[in-house]
Amino acid sequence: MKTTRIPLIAGNWKMNLDHLQAVAFVQKLHWTLKDAKHEEGSVEVAVFPPFTDIRSVQTLIDADKIPFALGAQDLSAHDSGAYTGEVSGAFLSKLDVGYVIIGHSERREYHAETDEVVASKVSAALKHGIVPVICVGETAEDLEKHGASAVPAGQLEAALDGVSADADIVVAYEPVWAIGSGQAATPQQAQDVCAVLREVVAKALGADAAARTRILYGGSVKAANIAGFMREPDVDGALVGGASLVVDDFAAIIRFQKHVGV
Repeated sequence: MKTTRIPLIAGNWKMNLDHLQAVAFVQKLHWTLKDAKHEEGSVEVAVFPPFTDIRSVQTLIDADKIPFALGAQDLSAHDSGAYTGEVSGAFLSKLDVGYVIIGHSERREYHAETDEVVASKVSAALKHGIVPVICVGETAEDLEKHGASAVPAGQLEAALDGVSADADIVVAYEPVWAIGSGQAATPQQAQDVCAVLREVVAKALGADAAARTRILYGGSVKAANIAGFMREPDVDGALVGGASLVVDDFAAIIRFQKHVGV
């Protein structure tokens, strides 16, 4: 079924690049891909800038007809009200934000986001027509205690509670022990967990949803290792951190099909 799912390469910029740097980056990435004769449509490219950059990036994408999707790094579970510092899905949808990262390990760790909070944010994203990129993953301690798939599978089950079978979602498996470590999971490790996550989607939302849902790998993704991940049948793309901040590196990841038989 993988051939029916368009690969998604998503760049999570985290708290990097101001709005001027963001505009320059997107322009250069677009030019780099055009110069390399990248085939538009063969891979979906999405960028996830900080909130302060979104309007500038949206304006550029619209004006120059750049074929990149726009994402946000988080959203509030609430639509409006006395929630200082939070950003509503209603606001993001007005900026043509198509994706939003939910449940990233940094949010779970630094902001104490529970499975219940993640589930509420998934519901908020879907309510406003934004595709949630649901992040799941295990720490080194979880890996040793429970094995590779138990914790991410449990996180995904909780996140999908109440989600309808026709909902459009993306799942991102990010082993916490690999993020920023320089030591990625092996393609086989990624495949094993992604296959279990697809089974979770099938159980929660049905076989059709499982067949169409894209499951990404994230955690020290580089141009040198993306091809191995993309050969696996249940890996449909990557959520890229540090390498998405370097134009040539991110472009090479996006162009994985040029240097591997996938």
